[in-house]
Amino acid sequence: MKAEERWQARFRASRMTLPSWARQAPNRSIYRSNATGTWEVYAWDRVSGAVRQVTDRPKGTAYAAIDPTGQWIYWFADTGGDEFGVWWRQPFAGGPNEPVAPDLPPGQPGGIALSTTGVAAISMASEGTFRIHVVRVGGPASLLYEHTEAAWVADMSLDGSLIAINHGEYGDFRHPALRVVRPSGETVSELYDGPTKGVTGLHFAPVVGDRRLLALHERRRRHEPLVWDPVSGEQREIWLKDPGDLNAEWYDDGRGLLILRDHRARTYLHRYDLAGGGLTLIDTPHGVIEEAAPRPGGHVEYSWSSASRPPVIRSSSGQVVVNPGGPPAPPSVPVEDLDVEGEGGRIHALVSKPETGLAPYPAVFLLHGGPTAHDRDAFSPEAAAWVDAGFAVVRVNYRGSTGYGSAWRDALHGDVGHIELADVAAVRQAVVDRGIADPNRIVLAGAAWGGYLTLLGLGTQPDLWAAGIAAVPIACHQTSYEDEAESLRAYHRALLGGSPDEQPEQYAASSPITYVDQVKSPVLILAGENDTRCPLRQIEKYVAKLAEHGREHEVYMYDAIGGSLVVAERIAQTALQLEFARKHLHHSDI
Repeated sequence: MKAEERWQARFRASRMTLPSWARQAPNRSIYRSNATGTWEVYAWDRVSGAVRQVTDRPKGTAYAAIDPTGQWIYWFADTGGDEFGVWWRQPFAGGPNEPVAPDLPPGQPGGIALSTTGVAAISMASEGTFRIHVVRVGGPASLLYEHTEAAWVADMSLDGSLIAINHGEYGDFRHPALRVVRPSGETVSELYDGPTKGVTGLHFAPVVGDRRLLALHERRRRHEPLVWDPVSGEQREIWLKDPGDLNAEWYDDGRGLLILRDHRARTYLHRYDLAGGGLTLIDTPHGVIEEAAPRPGGHVEYSWSSASRPPVIRSSSGQVVVNPGGPPAPPSVPVEDLDVEGEGGRIHALVSKPETGLAPYPAVFLLHGGPTAHDRDAFSPEAAAWVDAGFAVVRVNYRGSTGYGSAWRDALHGDVGHIELADVAAVRQAVVDRGIADPNRIVLAGAAWGGYLTLLGLGTQPDLWAAGIAAVPIACHQTSYEDEAESLRAYHRALLGGSPDEQPEQYAASSPITYVDQVKSPVLILAGENDTRCPLRQIEKYVAKLAEHGREHEVYMYDAIGGSLVVAERIAQTALQLEFARKHLHHSDI
């Protein structure tokens, strides 16, 4: 198989998310899959084996849930992939679609929580306000919560008596507080650990009448589980001596927790027994677990992959749970860990080297989005495509990334963008010094926040990069703030210390458009016409400045927010990026 055929086959290979199931009907599951070429929602009856496609939308479907009784499947329907729309539902066995809350206007989704009683709590944001409504079948929606700062529903107890809300009322969306209310709006209790220490609600215990809520806290400078009874006020912190950020999920009987530990770009699973405090490591392959959930009976299902091996849905019992069908994705190369000393401490990076050609290789720095995310030893069709094209791929978990503790994640304050790029530059120097990358053939690339850093790097580090590729980037923080979705405005305020009116110097200092006259290298910009995350107008302003200064550039437009739900669009964008790099690095052997 030729290199181009191989990387395109990875995108086309059928993939699926971890199936989620109804708490009171665990044989009824839903998942999302790209089997049709677009990510859609499917219903799976585990008893009969029957699979049914639930949604069929041109730009795909990103959000779905199944109610605890297994009777209904809920999904969010936006307009043209712009993440602005309404919730719908359909019977599990099939039937007519119906709007969940026909009296509510469209908005940006902030989550949905479902109970056994048919009551739902829906988070939506629009026009500068975050609202949570309680919805009862056949009746009007009632307003439960409203605030100008970001808030989203975390979960609802199975009996519908308690609703958990994560909110940023204290002015820091990045470090939320946790409030539990009744459907009437009455506050039961709240956890707030002060500035820089968020408390994030996850799920109520999966047992009817059990009031305990599982949450994550940051009291010891990393995410750790907390079990909280909001009625009695009792709290129980779960501490592990092992390093890494933690996440957690309930076992089906409420007697134990599944703990996911993320350390140095890999994932580890543990069972924690709440009665005795015992901790047991669950044997899993070396790599990354995107999602995991205990099944009735005690075994755990999880979605696993590594950089060299494509995703598979496994069980801790040793079986493959479900096969998405179709030919499997071709494997890729494993990653190598690289540790580099930087201004703010040791930087962890991942390097993938091509199997052919001689070092030093042409290289691409693929910068992750977020910034509150991180690159991991997981399968990436995009990264594998660059490797197949002869590039070394370097991914940097710069300051601001998750997975390395709260201090590393929160290190951006005061110099957003420039701090991340200082770490990227340190890793660039390391891969050049070690003979991995040719200093004259290094591309800077990324999407969303990674696209933003790409544009900022081209302007502030113009001698380091031979070309730049920025997908759906922030090019001007102020203009982006004016046009973006409400949750992104809240994030901007938390990250930059206020609105553009309150912090004009911070917004300008961190904006790529401020340094556009210093850009030397050719740049490719990919922009979504309907994008509410990285709006089009601010990109157009940046492109106009590039043209004004006579800088070489190309722009690719498409009619969605990210294109990631449509396989053909992802293939087209990857092909465009590879061709752009080949053209501007002037090497026919790439």
